[in-house]
Amino acid sequence: MKRAKRHAVPKPRNPVARSPLLGKGGAHGKSRGAKRRREAMKTAKLARDPESAD
Repeated sequence: MKRAKRHAVPKPRNPVARSPLLGKGGAHGKSRGAKRRREAMKTAKLARDPESAD
C-alpha cells in the first residue's frame, strides 16, 4: 500500500494584509431610515394620545 502524503504546514495569514471587504462583519444595527421611521411613529403616537407617553 502507498503511504499518506505529507503536506506542508500552512503559513499563518498576515492580519495586516486582510481584504477590506472582511471588515464589514460585526453586529448589525438599525438603518438610519428605520430609526427615523420609529421616531416619526413615536411622535405621531404622542400627538394622538399625549397621556400614553413612554
